[in-house]
Amino acid sequence: MIIDGKAVAQQVRDEVRLAARRLRKDHGVVPGLAVVLVGDDPASRVYVRNKEKACAEVGIRSVEHLLPASVPEHELLDLIARLNGDPAIHGILVQLPLPEHIASARILEAVSPDKDVDGFHPVNQGLLLSGGEGFRPCTPLGVMRMLDSVGCALKGRNAVVVGRSNIVGKPVALMLLERHATVTLCHSRTADLAGEVGRAEVVVAAVGKAHAIRGEWIRPGAVVIDVGINRLPTGKLAGDVEFVAARERASWISPVPGGVGPMTICMLLSNTLLSARRSVA
Repeated sequence: MIIDGKAVAQQVRDEVRLAARRLRKDHGVVPGLAVVLVGDDPASRVYVRNKEKACAEVGIRSVEHLLPASVPEHELLDLIARLNGDPAIHGILVQLPLPEHIASARILEAVSPDKDVDGFHPVNQGLLLSGGEGFRPCTPLGVMRMLDSVGCALKGRNAVVVGRSNIVGKPVALMLLERHATVTLCHSRTADLAGEVGRAEVVVAAVGKAHAIRGEWIRPGAVVIDVGINRLPTGKLAGDVEFVAARERASWISPVPGGVGPMTICMLLSNTLLSARRSVA
């Protein structure tokens, strides 16, 4: 069975739209998201436009701050400080990558943890590790929502995450552990990747290499979430999992494209709504 990320994402958007309408009616609060884009990277501009459109569809106010690539770091920090203090802004998203003369870590840490709807601030990462209520990164949140959408019970199940990035691999491993799965975190130095994947009842592939997970490795009946988005020499997109072969063995599998991709933006909207709700709690 195919996990339709577009359908799950639409369900999340519908939920956010209704909740945002209720928040405005009951408290007069419109969730506000500030998006900061430095430079003119074409892919980033497309992504920002998609976010703006998604915000408009669900009743979130999107405010864009487009800065030249030459902007000094201190001016960017000043902007973030102003956004931190603006009560009408509930979420701040700094689009990466940033120009080389700007320290990305310093910029991300300048964002208030209470408005870090991307979930990248060290405080929110620490809250995830300790089981606190910080913001969770959007892509891992989307993975968990997709698992829930097909009724995947995680308690006691063997889950393998392939990839150890701070953006996906590590946080999704912690979120699976939080749901009482037995988690193995694999990476490029894992000695027997085929064996680890073959024992898994749940596989989350986030290694960033096309077809790195062979279809014959998948345990029959496993649930497979493919986070990878890789462009092949033909121009087509492919995931980290060898989809055609894996589909024959998995009980549920997410495709690329149309799987995890649509979930990332909708979980950003959900986090922005959550921040707005917390502001009136």
